[in-house]
Amino acid sequence: MKKIILLTVLFLVISCSKKEKNQEPKEKFTFSSWTNAGKEFKEEVWNKRLNYYDSLGISELLIGGSPEVLEKIIPLASKKNIKVHGWMWTLNRPGDTIAQKHPEWYAVNRNGQNSLEYKAYVNYYQWLSPFHPEARKHIINNAKKMMQVKGLASVHLDYVRYPDVILGADLQPKYNLVQETEMPEYDYDYHPIARAGFKKIFDKDPIDFKHPELSTEWRQYRLNAITSLVNEIVDIANSKDKKVTAAVFPFPEMSRQMVRQAWNDWNLDTAYPMLYQNFYRENINWIGFATKQGVSDADFPIVSGLYAPALKNPNDLEEAIRQAKENGAKGISIFTADGLTKEQQAVFVKLKKLNSKK
Repeated sequence: MKKIILLTVLFLVISCSKKEKNQEPKEKFTFSSWTNAGKEFKEEVWNKRLNYYDSLGISELLIGGSPEVLEKIIPLASKKNIKVHGWMWTLNRPGDTIAQKHPEWYAVNRNGQNSLEYKAYVNYYQWLSPFHPEARKHIINNAKKMMQVKGLASVHLDYVRYPDVILGADLQPKYNLVQETEMPEYDYDYHPIARAGFKKIFDKDPIDFKHPELSTEWRQYRLNAITSLVNEIVDIANSKDKKVTAAVFPFPEMSRQMVRQAWNDWNLDTAYPMLYQNFYRENINWIGFATKQGVSDADFPIVSGLYAPALKNPNDLEEAIRQAKENGAKGISIFTADGLTKEQQAVFVKLKKLNSKK
């Protein structure tokens, strides 16, 4: 009799436990967008913008702007239940007047040129070296300023990598390039501090390598410099009860090869891989593949970044969102909601209605 009672109680406990678990609300698939705040804050302008984002079902904004401007946007956004992340350019610092006083802070390519002397691809590519202690301190101070913003959803790191050693296949013709090998002018960071540190460990100077792309140690050494910088920022943020997210390249292995970025080794709260399929001459299915790989490789949530100009066909946009969702992303982020066509907007409105019914 006692055994029967015990089994009955155990069954009831398990049944209740399962019922409670099934009743837990599933986290909604989120829509977000990157956008810029500009230098001046105008309340009426931002109220109008926030109404627009809200109409599309966008519940998170990754906003580039000063901490002072973000502080004014957040209270308005909160009325719409829209979270605001502080979008921060991390190692690429165009027009940084403090950094420009210190040329020794900048990353150096295999030809010995720093990123102020030789701007790879475009003039706004002005990259600091993660190996220089003062450059790192400057970057961390920028992140600390962002952490001070009350109500910020996260410090959102971008350009937290090296310059592209290999551009996407669709971008190379725009610069009259055929990058079949790692060309020295685009291969960073041969900063003297980096070379000295590597030589201390391996008794070799990477500048002397005939084929540096074949040295897994040299690649990993540079990957580690970025990773340690990010994780230092994360540690500081966590101590202040703040979150850190990052815009990253499509999936970790691809990121390692193209921009020396091992983002699955970072201690992020969420990663936003930029799955701009047209840059790589890939189809819509590739968005699902890259999402699935990122979800598999990382131990934190993934939000799939989509490029609006490459998804002008509303069916393509809807399929891209479906691919992201079905392959494990917790949401999508569009670059950018500000330039969506009427047809693209209609897709967001439609999906917002479907989301609200769940």
